[in-house]
Amino acid sequence: MTQIDTVAAAPPATLALNEAEQRQTGQIADRLARTEPGLTDDPKWLAAVRDASAELPTRLLVELRRFRHDAGPDATLLIRDLPVSPPGGSNALPPTPTRPGSVERTATTAAAVITLAMLQLGEVLAYRNEKTGALVQNVVPVPGQKTQQSNAGSVLLEMHNENAFHPNRPDYVGLLCVREDPGGQARLRTASVRRALPLLSAQARQVLSEERFLTEAPPSFGVVEDAAPAHAILLGSRQDPGILVDFSATHPLDEEAREAMAELRDVLTRTASALPLRPGDLAIVDNRLAVHGRTSFTPRYDGTDRWLHRVYASLDHRRSRPVRRDGGSVLD
Repeated sequence: MTQIDTVAAAPPATLALNEAEQRQTGQIADRLARTEPGLTDDPKWLAAVRDASAELPTRLLVELRRFRHDAGPDATLLIRDLPVSPPGGSNALPPTPTRPGSVERTATTAAAVITLAMLQLGEVLAYRNEKTGALVQNVVPVPGQKTQQSNAGSVLLEMHNENAFHPNRPDYVGLLCVREDPGGQARLRTASVRRALPLLSAQARQVLSEERFLTEAPPSFGVVEDAAPAHAILLGSRQDPGILVDFSATHPLDEEAREAMAELRDVLTRTASALPLRPGDLAIVDNRLAVHGRTSFTPRYDGTDRWLHRVYASLDHRRSRPVRRDGGSVLD
């Protein structure tokens, strides 16, 4: 096989909406898609979504609050059967975008749904150097970028923490499936440090807890001039550490660090889940405890390809205030 095999793992915590909950969520999202100014990056629209998020079905609110309190052993939450199509059904969806840097500037049902959910976990944010600072971004295969280690590629995407190089990386990453991979190959891969830690040797744990690694910015950020400082991969509590790594962009500074990182990669691969996302599936990854990636797949570039929306959320909005102009949602 050309992609990494994973040991069969139990799926993460999952909530499937019933028909009444789906209808309730759809009504809220459709209303927001028509709410002025109808622009996902506009503070007025974002405020309307923030207020409306309190109207989500009770079971959904409870599950999101539980996940925020403790992300569990897999540090991933899967919410199924969310509405993503405008009135008129899936036939009303436009073709999957194929242009580089694709984003959702205009409010839609799907854009409202993912923003509603993520605002129950924290404040949504974006980065000015990544996809022009759009809050709702498209994850789609782009012609000519097949081999990139980015959301535009279609080769195996290595496991990573989102924006691992950045001092204000998001706490949560939300990925909402708008259109599934027609070839059925693409899988979202997630792996938790909580599952991996007991399988690591004592030596690897020690080395991974030391500042012996450097991480570069991903291709989606373009050229980043300021080099990030050396960092540890296992952070915080020895019993329940966080994780900070990007297996395509993190570089060990010595041979011992290289061996420890290779051991971690192997353990994460063996404990990973591989999820075939279908329309209406929202996967939320705790970016402090879990890494994620994607299996390889074969795009068609004909408007029917896999299409996800991506939104970031941060628990501590004050932390990034010095780099957010006018208190907005975009980090410089």
